[in-house]
Amino acid sequence: MKKNWFLVIAVLVCFFILSHSHVWSADKIVIRWGDVLSSAHPSVKMVEMNAQKISQRTNGRIEIQCYPAGQLGGSRDMIEAVANGMQEMVTEGAANFGQWVPSIGVIEAPYIWRGIDHLNKVMSGPLGEEFNKQLIEKRGMRILGTTYYGVRQLTTTNKMVKSVSDMANFKLRVPENEVFMAMAKAWGAKPTPINFNELWLALKQNVVDGEENPLPTIDSGKFYEVQKYLILTAHILTPRLVVVNENFWKKIPAPEQKILKNTVMEGIQWNNEQILAREKELLDRFRAQGMIVVEPNIEEFRKAVLDTVPKQFEAKWGKDTWEKIQAVK
Repeated sequence: MKKNWFLVIAVLVCFFILSHSHVWSADKIVIRWGDVLSSAHPSVKMVEMNAQKISQRTNGRIEIQCYPAGQLGGSRDMIEAVANGMQEMVTEGAANFGQWVPSIGVIEAPYIWRGIDHLNKVMSGPLGEEFNKQLIEKRGMRILGTTYYGVRQLTTTNKMVKSVSDMANFKLRVPENEVFMAMAKAWGAKPTPINFNELWLALKQNVVDGEENPLPTIDSGKFYEVQKYLILTAHILTPRLVVVNENFWKKIPAPEQKILKNTVMEGIQWNNEQILAREKELLDRFRAQGMIVVEPNIEEFRKAVLDTVPKQFEAKWGKDTWEKIQAVK
């Protein structure tokens, strides 16, 4: 009997190790690529497209397994898993990496970007290279590319918001990072972090009074089903980073690294085009679905944030980093 139990335990342990380790063989490299967004979002569609192309271009040598909708955990869980080598790749909001490398948080700061072209110039230039260097050195993760997630807007369950004063004591769901929480506090709101895959139900049950996300995410997450007002605050142009574990990356042969990198960049271009196109059409779709679209006093929202947030994070982001980003034309 003892021998039988020993064999059962041994089999279970072996299964656990195999299912939680990198799969390397003479023929195949398996990459688990996670995302908290639903399978309907372009960010996830991008991974699926990349998986097909990379498999074809490497003759099956690299297999990408796509895990959407937080199947591998929440944002923080997956970033930690990639940093620790338990997961190979993740696409996540830039500010979420600021918990480990504070300087990176600046690229998802409220009202810092003039548009997607400004974002791309910074991230493909010396500042972007410096962020990547710090992430590699401090947490063992490499940035393969920066995706455009869209311009974040505010939604509310049942409250009309036209000015910052309307946000007093408002329970606002934000991602679990300090920049977003500081922004909410600057508006007078009560920041409430909730995992993305739990958000729809939290809105339905009035756990929070509202949330903020880009229009395509509001659409793919079906938040319009549980939110009445869409407030066009345009507070953050969100970059999301495609990140890989650095030790894992180093083990991939150079020719296949090149294929992976180039294919990721192609996928990012497709993702960005999809997001930009959806942003143009979604306002009318949301109106048709019963949402009330509100144009608030944006300057009030902007001033409340810029009066406090950049100063608050200057030491973490680096002296003059904000100014350096603004200087890129």
